[in-house]
Amino acid sequence: MLARNAWAGGFELDLVLRRGRRLVFCEVKAKGGDRYGDPLEMITREKLRRLRRAAEVWLARRPDCTELEVRFEAIGISRRRLRRVPLVP
Repeated sequence: MLARNAWAGGFELDLVLRRGRRLVFCEVKAKGGDRYGDPLEMITREKLRRLRRAAEVWLARRPDCTELEVRFEAIGISRRRLRRVPLVP
């Protein structure tokens, strides 16, 4: 883990992870139960725009990471279950 709850460009990055040559910007969403819907539904186009902007600013500050493959993912947490999905910002 390179960063947690990091602020860049006025927006928050929940997790910044490195796996080998891959850099992952991960959005984490949680809900207390099923009656409130799927936590991943909370990731809107606007949220994706903000995530991308924050990642660009974060990368600009970390020249050592510019050669890494960048991915965006989300983790949805509901009823103690995790679900990981790729995001296309």
